Amino acid sequence: MVFSGVPFLYYFLPVVLIGYYLMPGRFKNGWLLASSLVFYGWGEPKLLGLMVFTILLFYGCGLAMDRAVTRRGKRLWLAVSVVISLGLLGIFKYADFFLTSFNALTGLSVPLLRLALPVGISFYTFQCLSYTIDLYRGNARVQKNIVNFGAYVAMFPQLIAGPIVRYVDVERQLRQRQNSWEETRLGLRRFLVGLGKKVILADNFASLCRLYRASGEQTVAFAWMYAVAFTLNIYFDFSGYSDMAIGLGRMLGFRFPENFRYPYMSRSVTEFWRRWHMTLGGWFRDYVYIPMGGNRVSRGRWVVNILTVWMLTGLWHGAAWNFVLWGLLFAALLLLEKVLPLDRLPGALRHGYVMLAVVLSFVLFNAGSLSQAAGDFGSLFGLAGLPLWGAETGYYLMSYAPLFALGVLGSTPLPHALGTRLEKTKLGGLLEAGFLTGLLLVCTAYLVDGSFSPFLYFRF
Repeated sequence: MVFSGVPFLYYFLPVVLIGYYLMPGRFKNGWLLASSLVFYGWGEPKLLGLMVFTILLFYGCGLAMDRAVTRRGKRLWLAVSVVISLGLLGIFKYADFFLTSFNALTGLSVPLLRLALPVGISFYTFQCLSYTIDLYRGNARVQKNIVNFGAYVAMFPQLIAGPIVRYVDVERQLRQRQNSWEETRLGLRRFLVGLGKKVILADNFASLCRLYRASGEQTVAFAWMYAVAFTLNIYFDFSGYSDMAIGLGRMLGFRFPENFRYPYMSRSVTEFWRRWHMTLGGWFRDYVYIPMGGNRVSRGRWVVNILTVWMLTGLWHGAAWNFVLWGLLFAALLLLEKVLPLDRLPGALRHGYVMLAVVLSFVLFNAGSLSQAAGDFGSLFGLAGLPLWGAETGYYLMSYAPLFALGVLGSTPLPHALGTRLEKTKLGGLLEAGFLTGLLLVCTAYLVDGSFSPFLYFRF
C-alpha cells in the first residue's frame, strides 16, 4: 500500500483515523501498531514476520541492556542488536551485490540468493539502531511496553521511506501526546501538499524520464532535459513523501523531524547536504562519523572518515557500484570545498556550480549500470556524434515547459511564502480549503487515470 493510492486515501486512512480518534488514550498505540502491521503486510505479507522479529529483537535487547549491571554486559546486547539487524540488512539487500562482484573478480559462478528486498528495511533498521545505541549511551530510557515500542518501529507514516525518526525524538510522545482539530488540520494540509508534489509533479517528471529512455531520438538537449527532469523528479518524489509522512504523524499527535529544506537553493555541496535528506545525514554524523573521530583527528584520518561515511551513504541508497561512486563523488566535492576558497565566488556562480554537480550526480544515481551511466554522460556532452537538437526534442520541451517552470518554482521557498501571506488575509481559510480540495480532486483524477509511479525510495 502506498500513500498516493486510492485504497490508502479513501479506505485505509479514513478507517484508521476514525478509529484512532474514537479510541481511548491508552489504546491508541495498540490501534496504531495493528494498523501499521496491516499497512506493511498489505504489500508483502510474507515479510511481515521479519518486521515482527525486528520489533522483538530490539525490544528484547533493550530490556537486556537495561538489566545488565556492567558496561560490558550492555555492550554485549548492543552488539547483538547491531550484528543481527545489520546482518539481516546485508543478506536481504547486499548479498547478491557482493556475490556478483565476487563472481566477476574470480570468474566463479557462486549462485545468487535472489531474495525479495523488504520495503523500507534501510529506514526501519536505522531507526531501531538509534534506540539501542542511544540506550547504551544513556541518551534514552528503556521502553518496557512492547506495544508502545512496536508502534514506534512499525509506525506506518514513516515506516517505508522515512524520515528516519530516532527513538529519542518520539520517546515522550509515545507515552503522552495531544490531538486537536488544529493539529489535524495542519497535518492534513501538509499531507495534501506532499501528495500534490508526488502525483502532479514527481510522477509527470518520471513520465518524461521514461519517454527519454524509450525514445529513438538521442540528442544533447534531450539528454539534459532528462537529467533536469530526474533531478526534479527525485526531489518532489522524496520530499513529497516526507511531507505526507510528517503530515500523517501530526494528525496522529507526533512531531517528526524535517527531512528537506529547499536543497536546490544551496550555494555549496556542504550546504546541500544540510538541506537534503537531513535525517539520514544526521544519523551518519552522530552514529558513524563522530564515533570514528569526526574532524578531530589527523588530516589523513579525517579524509578516511569522510570517504568511509560517504561510501556507506552511497551503499545505503542501493546495492550497486553506481551508488558507491555517487557517494564517493560527494565525498570528493566536500573535500574539495574544504581546500578551495569557493565562498569567495559570487553567489550565483556558487549556486550554478552546486546545481550542475547535483544534476550530474543524479545522472549517475539513476543509471541502471556503470555502462549506462557512461552512455548518459556521453550524451550530455555530445560524444559519439550526437546532434544538439531534434524534432522530438523540441516537441517534448514545448510540452513539458510549464511543468519545468512549476517544478523550478516549487523547489524554492516562494510558494510557501505566498501561502503564508494569503493565510493571514480575511479569506485565507477559505482560499486554503478551496486549494486543498482542488488539489485532492486533481490528484485523485491522476490516480484513477492510472498515472502513477512508485516512490523511488521504496527500493532503498
